Amino acid sequence: MKGDDGMKDVGEQLAERLKKLNWNKDYRQLINDAFNDVEVKEFIKENQGELSQEDIARSASKVYEFVSVKNKIKRGEETHAPGYDPQLTLNNHLIDVTYIPSEALLLQKKQQAIHNRVRSINMPKDIRDAELADYDLEGRELAAQAAGRFIDEYSSAPKKFHRAMYLQGSFGVGKTYLLGAIANGLAEEGFTSTLLHFPSFAVEMKNSIGNNGTMKMVDEVKRTPILMLDDIGADQLSSWIRDDILGVILQYRMQEELPTFFSSNLDMVNLEKQYLTTNNRGEAEPLKAKRIMERIRFLAKEFRIIGRNRRQFKN
Repeated sequence: MKGDDGMKDVGEQLAERLKKLNWNKDYRQLINDAFNDVEVKEFIKENQGELSQEDIARSASKVYEFVSVKNKIKRGEETHAPGYDPQLTLNNHLIDVTYIPSEALLLQKKQQAIHNRVRSINMPKDIRDAELADYDLEGRELAAQAAGRFIDEYSSAPKKFHRAMYLQGSFGVGKTYLLGAIANGLAEEGFTSTLLHFPSFAVEMKNSIGNNGTMKMVDEVKRTPILMLDDIGADQLSSWIRDDILGVILQYRMQEELPTFFSSNLDMVNLEKQYLTTNNRGEAEPLKAKRIMERIRFLAKEFRIIGRNRRQFKN
């Protein structure tokens, strides 16, 4: 169709053509209503130079599809393409419908991509939704500030060495949550982290002795861009786990200057004396413990987390 005069009565002209074709009256009304949709009218007006009256009539089913699906979405009903919005397009002088991801679907995919950047091994599920903005600051101001600063500084210069955090505090004060919040904050900036519950990891390593999976797992952990070792010091440590597992991981990360976070019920002094020095057979190995602590201190700065046990008071 050429010219504005013909555009003003598209609905009437289409109704006449459908009547001549002897289409069902109710269906003709549905098609006529579809062509009276504001978006449809605007689309035809914008493309009037490419569409004849015959083209428009031949496009009736696509126009009806567009309006029908659009209205279903508005009513919250399920469509044949969940998560996608219909869009009118021009295809060889005919009106056609394509489907594009909706804003909700794009947001869902974005959130999933963020979650996928945080690899969680034997960690509580609630850390997936941990956010620094929701972190209780009472008694944790310095740690929260340092966490936010780390995210900003690492995001600005990821290839530079950034000393991470050693979070120390009693059971249930929010150390693990803060690790999760840091990991999620980094994930939003496009960076991948691995959160690892160290006592569970140590058990897995012991159980896997003799198969090829042990060193593969150690290799994956030591190379991850950002590593968070949760609850270190909560189990009895064997010399093998300390030297050949933990020691190997920390040595590599120190050499490669890879960010490594820790959480523990023990401060650094007692981690060395009570956890790293005496193995599970009661043998004291202070020099080996000191070497491990040198790596930990190189990688992370200690922060004391205080407060009530939030797990105990959780509803």
